Amino acid sequence: MANTVRKNATPSQHFIEITDIIDELVILAGGNACLVIEVQATNFSLLSLEEQGAKIYSYASLLNALSFPIQIVIRSKKLDVSNYLKLLDEEKAKAQTEVLSKQIGLYRNFVQELVKVNTILDKKFYIVIPYSSLEKGVGGVAETVGDNSSQGNFIAGAKAALYSKADSVHTQLNRLNLKAETLGKEKLTKLFYNIFNDEGISHQQTEDVTKPIASGIKQL
Repeated sequence: MANTVRKNATPSQHFIEITDIIDELVILAGGNACLVIEVQATNFSLLSLEEQGAKIYSYASLLNALSFPIQIVIRSKKLDVSNYLKLLDEEKAKAQTEVLSKQIGLYRNFVQELVKVNTILDKKFYIVIPYSSLEKGVGGVAETVGDNSSQGNFIAGAKAALYSKADSVHTQLNRLNLKAETLGKEKLTKLFYNIFNDEGISHQQTEDVTKPIASGIKQL
């Protein structure tokens, strides 16, 4: 029975589409690739009506300026505040006055009660720009299944197309006053590692992850 289970077991990598990460380029199966841009959030509700209107207008301009498809991904993850509570306990113990110690204690209890009633989420925002070998026609498809030289041409073509698209997106994001970064190999590896090992993972566990995840990612 054990041998049967082992024989029929399929590695999880077979269900993931990433084949490699080269610089900022995520190479996907089937002659596809993509770039991932991480965008810093802004608190829209704290803006004035004029600022909100300007943001909406700029966002509409961004969408109207696009001549290629993009994917907007929002990743929400429950935030673990246990380390923060420990830090507050340490600060309370080190407080030089009783009044300060009491205030830190009250704040610490407030945070603890807050997370009991509300789920605190850490939200990350990404823009994914896809590339397909079909953009170069039949010749582009041939590059994905050819020799090393042909595959090198595919990577060069994908980079040229995606970098140009990314520059356009960054220009529009600057008009929105949003900080954005095209993720490189190390940050992409950590991102995908977190996505596929979401249960029970801590921030420290991903610090030394520098190699691409086995063979792929489900296309965002």
